[in-house]
Amino acid sequence: MRRFTFGPPLVVKGRKNKGLRGFAGKPYHPPLTDVPVTAYLFAAAFDILSIAVHSSHGELSRQFFVAGTWVLLGGAAVSLLAALTGWADWHRSSEPGTQARRTINAHAIIMLTVTAIVLVDLLVRVTAYRDNTSTPIGIVILSAVAAGLVSLGATYGGSLVYDYGFNVETAGDHPVWHQNETDVYPGQK
Repeated sequence: MRRFTFGPPLVVKGRKNKGLRGFAGKPYHPPLTDVPVTAYLFAAAFDILSIAVHSSHGELSRQFFVAGTWVLLGGAAVSLLAALTGWADWHRSSEPGTQARRTINAHAIIMLTVTAIVLVDLLVRVTAYRDNTSTPIGIVILSAVAAGLVSLGATYGGSLVYDYGFNVETAGDHPVWHQNETDVYPGQK
């Protein structure tokens, strides 16, 4: 009995190219969302740790503030790509009036709100960067709100895939995974 398969998940040959949406069965949007979601959660954690250790470990507190700033910046940069590919999915894949479209709209509004909060957070951080030995409480609040909302938005995005099967495509010959020992590559039957 075979235990592993490595080839089929990585192959794009045989998959239809869908532009900004990615390839059939290999969309760009979902993996891009992992970076900002994780970054925003870590930024909040670093900010909370900065406050928690401030009185006993001043230098460590400052480093947590700096780490939170860099992580937030990286997440914001990748979120631009995630938003662009998400828009392409919304525009090309969803039909108005469907539950999937309404869920996408809710997901998008939440994530755009997160992006606005993160941009304000970054702006405030830049102005406070040189003068603070720990994360200011206002920034901690912004980061915590962004972390909570990004988790909520990710739940909506996950619902699209796992509840509705939105934009889920298999290798092309079957609507569900294959319960057999043979690897199935895109375009194969």
